[in-house]
Amino acid sequence: MATDIKDAVRTVDAAAVMGLLPDRPRLLALGEPTHGEDALLRLRNELFRQFVEQEGYRTIAIESDCLMGLVVDDYVTSGAGTLDEAVERGFSHAWGSLAANRELVRWMRAHNEGRPASERVRFAGFDGPLEISGAASPRQALTALHGYLSAVVDADLLPCTAETLDRLLGADERWTDPAAMTDPARSVGRSAEAGRLRLLADELVALLDAQTPHLITATGRDGWDRARLYGRTATGLLRYHHGMADTSPARMARLCASRDTMMAHNLLAVAARGPALVHAHNSHLQREKSTMQMWQGPVEWWSAGALVSAQLGAEYAFVATALGTIRHQGVDTPAPDTVEGALYALPEDRCVIDAPRLATALGGTPLGRRVSPWFGYAPFDPAHLENSDGLVFVKDVPQS
Repeated sequence: MATDIKDAVRTVDAAAVMGLLPDRPRLLALGEPTHGEDALLRLRNELFRQFVEQEGYRTIAIESDCLMGLVVDDYVTSGAGTLDEAVERGFSHAWGSLAANRELVRWMRAHNEGRPASERVRFAGFDGPLEISGAASPRQALTALHGYLSAVVDADLLPCTAETLDRLLGADERWTDPAAMTDPARSVGRSAEAGRLRLLADELVALLDAQTPHLITATGRDGWDRARLYGRTATGLLRYHHGMADTSPARMARLCASRDTMMAHNLLAVAARGPALVHAHNSHLQREKSTMQMWQGPVEWWSAGALVSAQLGAEYAFVATALGTIRHQGVDTPAPDTVEGALYALPEDRCVIDAPRLATALGGTPLGRRVSPWFGYAPFDPAHLENSDGLVFVKDVPQS
């Protein structure tokens, strides 16, 4: 079986990936099958450096809190703060503790040193301010949006005062209670105050849109872009909290869909800025529906990649990552009659593969691997090969 796929195998580098694509995509997404492995993140860094230096990509977006990511972007573009502060305050999910993420931020700052703004590399988190255990308060996004608008538009146009927002928001602990993830009755998302906040957030975003020419002139496009991020995040978080109070069987499917929709909106905003590189779990970037086994049963929803691909078409490219072993996560040598087993038999330790050609060569070869929920190893589904532009295979992932 391995002999049949050798013609689809290439060396791992940016040129090999670009060789799989008809043109340079506006969004080039690299997936990972598990989180937190420095070996995979170092490979990501290596590829992304090449894409920046050889292909002219100017933004790197990762699966991390979009508001926290502003701290990293400020550091890498202008030197605001320190490297320690950027990695400590600029990543969610504890991603800042990973050596490879620290190295990425260090390299981006060094790359930008002395360059004009048009040549600097930007950083973006494109996830919502969400954890699997719950969601953030909408306070930061709402108050930042209100503050931006109140500084540059007539007060009479604002739908409310900052004091009104503060009163309706109440204590942040009301919003961040982790018990609300499994008990809808604990969620504040369908309270009268939350309903009023959703209306006010919509009015603030509408005002932002209506005042666009004035705002860009007054604050510059970067200031306006940041305000739009605050608006997307405020409305997205309020929608997510509303979903957390849902008692229907579709609750978790709606929450997962809400998260990936926030991701998709952020990615489309990044794409509007210029060519960007994206990194996240395969399940968020694939063109098909995502699935997950959760405590109340299986759920499925359209991934961020599927939503973005539907709008960008050929300007969105997705390269998944699959692996052979990751023994410290209990993933041992794959069976020879599986997709990963066929790839494991290749002599290369890591390679880039033409995914559609691989799908044709392997036909209906089964997956043969268990799927671990949450942050464990989730193998790439070979049924998705034909809808992927490429596949990076790493034979063995050592423990960091």
